[in-house]
Amino acid sequence: MNTSSAANTALIWSERFCLHDTAGYPESPGRIGALRRALTAAGMFDDRLVLEPQPVTLDALAAVHLPALVELVRRAAEQGPALLDADTVVSPGSYEVALLAAGAACAAVETVLSGAAPRAFALGRPPGHHAEPNRAMGFCLFNNVAIGARYLQRRFGIRRVLVVDWDVHHGNGTEATFWSDPSVLFTSTHQYPFYPGTGAAGDRGAGPGDGYTLNVPLPAGAGDERYLAAFEEQLLPALWSFEPQLVLISAGFDAHQDDPLAMMRMTTRGFARLAALVQAVAEECCDGRVALVLEGGYNLDALGASVVAVVRALDGFHSNAGVDR
Repeated sequence: MNTSSAANTALIWSERFCLHDTAGYPESPGRIGALRRALTAAGMFDDRLVLEPQPVTLDALAAVHLPALVELVRRAAEQGPALLDADTVVSPGSYEVALLAAGAACAAVETVLSGAAPRAFALGRPPGHHAEPNRAMGFCLFNNVAIGARYLQRRFGIRRVLVVDWDVHHGNGTEATFWSDPSVLFTSTHQYPFYPGTGAAGDRGAGPGDGYTLNVPLPAGAGDERYLAAFEEQLLPALWSFEPQLVLISAGFDAHQDDPLAMMRMTTRGFARLAALVQAVAEECCDGRVALVLEGGYNLDALGASVVAVVRALDGFHSNAGVDR
């Protein structure tokens, strides 16, 4: 792997992510091939830090998921192919790849907090934000972004973690993980009503976590300007007030206008603008520390172009490129 670091957004990358065989489902090994082609064409494997992840440890996994779920995924994959629900398939390689995807999220936060790069993007699969502590669902086996958040809290003593989820589907698993936890502010923009049926505006957390879940449901057909308005008017004030010590982004690209699984109208440029807005918060609150974890995105051309656009936006970010407070 390339260990040069002239570009300031590191990539966490492995060809082994292709080994999770999903038998024709939209969340497919082809997503990795599409990313490889787009990133190579854009020269993004050159002159930057590119790291091969390691599988997550069972101890880090247990900080989010119950042992019964871990064992269920392991056994189902061992005996696979098998369905865990109508959307979630496993094959003999799936358990190891799921450990690797969660490990990629941990590697991203490790890269940022160690100072190796100010930003890092874990480009792994399967995605994770639907996976609940006791349940795999919606293409997701383990909740990569939640595992990364707990890892950075335990490894680095971080007290305030911001999770921004801009996937078109609500991150129900991430919300469930941190529902009562004031140390993690979970924010989500998503098509609503839509799969998985959660994410109403009135869902705000419970107990000590009341107010630390912020859902911004959007109607079908929302495009760049609607998303940007949601961030600027509803999300950014809460993000600044929380003063995170690190920002994690559940970076799904299935709100793209060409994606087959949703009905939103985002563009590649829109995703880049969202990334710049979130980066502006990170610059002010936590020395620019941002780690991104890949979630959805099922039009392969749109996925590749959107990831390239976001990485370019972050590579070229300047502190005066954000929004006024």
